Amino acid sequence: MRWKDTQRMLLERDCELTLVREAVHRCATGGSALLVTGPLGIGRSALLGELAVRAAGQDVHVLRAHAAPMERDFAFGVVRQLFEGLLAAAPAPARERWLREAGAARPVVTDDILPAGEEPDAAPEAVLLGLYALLAAIGAERPLLLLVDDLQWTDRASLRWLAHLAKRLRGLRAVLVCTLRDGDRMAGDPLVHEVAGAADQVLRPGPLSPGATRQLIHRQFGEPADEEFARACQESAAGVPLLLTCVLAGLAAAGGRPSAVHAEAARALRPAHLRDRLAGCLRTQSQPVRDVAAAMATLGEENAPALVAALAGLDPSGCTAALRALHRLGLLAEEGEPRFVHRVVQDAVESAMTMAERTGWQESAASLLYRSGRPAEQVAAQLVAVPAAGHPWSVAVLRAAAQSALRRGAPETAARYLLRALLERAEQNEDRARLLVELAEVEQAFDPSAAERHVAQAMPLLAAATDRAAAALRVAPGVLGTLSPSAVAVLRQGAGELGAAELLEGSARAVALRLEARLRYCGREDGGELGAAVERLRGPGGEPPVCSAAERELLAVLLDAATLSCGLLAAEVARHAGRILEREPATAARAHAVLPLVVCALVAADSPQSGQSWLAARERSRREGGTGADAVGNAEQALVRLACGRPARAREYAERAFDLAASERQHSGALATAALAAVALEGGDPVLTERVLAEAARRPPVGLLETVMLRLLQVSVHARQGRRERALDAALACGRELAAAGWRNPVLFPWRPWAISLSHRLGDTHSAQALAEQEYAEAVSWGAPVGVGRALRLKGRLQETGTGTELLREAVEVLRSSANELELARAMRSLGSRLGRGAEAEAMLRESAELAALCGTPWSGPDGGVPVGSTGGPVLTPTERRVGTLVGGGLTNQEIAETLGVSSRAVEKHLTNSYRKLGISGRRELVAILGQVPPAAR
Repeated sequence: MRWKDTQRMLLERDCELTLVREAVHRCATGGSALLVTGPLGIGRSALLGELAVRAAGQDVHVLRAHAAPMERDFAFGVVRQLFEGLLAAAPAPARERWLREAGAARPVVTDDILPAGEEPDAAPEAVLLGLYALLAAIGAERPLLLLVDDLQWTDRASLRWLAHLAKRLRGLRAVLVCTLRDGDRMAGDPLVHEVAGAADQVLRPGPLSPGATRQLIHRQFGEPADEEFARACQESAAGVPLLLTCVLAGLAAAGGRPSAVHAEAARALRPAHLRDRLAGCLRTQSQPVRDVAAAMATLGEENAPALVAALAGLDPSGCTAALRALHRLGLLAEEGEPRFVHRVVQDAVESAMTMAERTGWQESAASLLYRSGRPAEQVAAQLVAVPAAGHPWSVAVLRAAAQSALRRGAPETAARYLLRALLERAEQNEDRARLLVELAEVEQAFDPSAAERHVAQAMPLLAAATDRAAAALRVAPGVLGTLSPSAVAVLRQGAGELGAAELLEGSARAVALRLEARLRYCGREDGGELGAAVERLRGPGGEPPVCSAAERELLAVLLDAATLSCGLLAAEVARHAGRILEREPATAARAHAVLPLVVCALVAADSPQSGQSWLAARERSRREGGTGADAVGNAEQALVRLACGRPARAREYAERAFDLAASERQHSGALATAALAAVALEGGDPVLTERVLAEAARRPPVGLLETVMLRLLQVSVHARQGRRERALDAALACGRELAAAGWRNPVLFPWRPWAISLSHRLGDTHSAQALAEQEYAEAVSWGAPVGVGRALRLKGRLQETGTGTELLREAVEVLRSSANELELARAMRSLGSRLGRGAEAEAMLRESAELAALCGTPWSGPDGGVPVGSTGGPVLTPTERRVGTLVGGGLTNQEIAETLGVSSRAVEKHLTNSYRKLGISGRRELVAILGQVPPAAR
């Protein structure tokens, strides 16, 4: 150990050092023996090293020896270490004088040693007396300090002499200090007991206090530790100096600092060199101790004493004795409790075993846990680490463990259990096929390509076409995700073998309907496929059935096609969506995931109330069942709130969905991103926009819906930054992409309002009016009041004549039947502003303001601060807008403060808030924005 590390392990050891120093001072009147004992890593060797350093500068002979397990068969090995260094360094006259006075010891301490073939015990008394005489001769000139480290590993010949010496120290000017490690099996040797029992004092260094831990951390890093970091170090190392110094050194080498953010890293660190040292210690222990340690390491957290004893093959008393030995070694946290003091101890136990031994322990543990009736996951955790064992119960246990892992949200773990189960079913038969299908269903959550591969392997092994078709369903993640061409091919194969749903009954019909739903959903970005889906919805047979989950899944997909393409009237889509919700249980597991499509259809049809009540019922069911929140559910809530004109509430749900999607699986991220993008567009929030776009830059968008919403955000960014031509080009490109896919819905994809406003800003009134007419035609074709009313408002604001006023009046009347109260408030605001003065204008403006406040979006400015896209915007307060107007008039902050009768600091605060809301950096941009809002955007 380096001297620097030794110094760190000597904190709070002043008492022990003082006792030894006092014993050396008293040795002129008679020697004494001291024993330093304690568990592994407590600092015994460091204490001995410090004694040698401090004695070196005094008039004292220091004789040091360090015993080692590999040298226990080397007779008088420790004695040689004690004497040979001193004799070699002493002047020749002094050495000859000492040896002459102790002639009996000469054979031991010179190169002659003992005659060849003669055992150390052949003349023990003469050797012992000679060594004692040599020690007396040396001590007559100068006091002696004999330091023997790790007494338990001392060879027997040296032990015999140390026992002889310890009883006769009163007549010598010598102090003997030995260290003895607690719990070591050799500590029970009778000769070791004899030496230890002769000690005048026993020193037992204790664990470091929290204060010493903080001091040691400061020495390591050169700065004080955060309280949380210090507490983590104290708890993880249990005050053991060796553990603590190794952890701190490892953390420092990795670039860590003693801050709260690195507290968990300190708890988790498991230094490799410490592991190797502990493994060496364990190898020297008795077999029962090693077996108990191996059983503990194998069982992990499920190491109840009875299980540990059974796995180690010991009776309760034998196990208790082994646990006591491990605790005395300092490897257990509490006496009698089978819990290691640190995870690195478990690493050491495992590294001390061969691979075959490790496998044998785990196989035995699996059988023991199964016989003991332990939970399936505990048994499976052992099985996954061993080859196929052939137990008749293995597959059933692994399957049950996979289900348990899925329930707690760990699909990767479930997949690992099922992969292990496949080893027990190597035969190519239906049992293996069903395992492959189960595995694919689990893998779909995190590795769709593996799921496809395993389904493809399973299908040829299944005899029935229904089973093969049902297996094909496992490659589809539901109706929110996208599939690769190979996955679509698997679906088509399953559907083709099964046949048309109309010709089937029972479960086969349900599978066929679900396969059709998946395949039609896969074609939702193809205009031709959308048309075919709408024709299927309009087909003969009356109302599409909704009695079964499969029928509702197919109808939801068909309604999605009708919504995107405007293939049916909004009212008809809303009616069918309501039929689905009437039959869909609010407590459904939603394995087919039809609800997001239904919610989107209701939002587009301007009928979000039905979705809102169903989602509220499901939310109550979720809470009563203790189920955690999910990204899809929160995204649905956000879209419904937005459709009702409640952007602030929608934002809460959308941000929660966005955060959850980062940790959830499948394709929840696409819907969550689209929802948050819609909220950002509605509010014109640059901070929210930047967050969505930054996340999108880290992963490719999933599907056209997410792609379009992200491009609309880019349009808003370009417009806000004054790049109008670029913004207009992006908006028109977005429209062309939607048209190519057959997506025409004006409510879901408000690209034309942006293009209208931007064209008007650029002075192209003709293009703006043409786009407004197209928007109105599409809205009327779809028939949702919110779309028609918005289109009328856009047309009316482009018309400066009486025609424009009438269009705004019509917009207000249409929007009174809409669920989107915020859009109604905007139309009222526009009409009130157009009317100018008079009772009607005032009443319209007053009602608009009240409605906007109810929606959580109070108006500001003469026309409500509506942004370029006519979809909401960053709302400046009246004071913020007035401050901005005064800035545009060239007033300084102090002049504005005097004008408004407020402080300069208040003016600065209003400006800062305006900059943040508008995503700008200064006064010039503020003047440009407030001074250039075109009529079409007001």
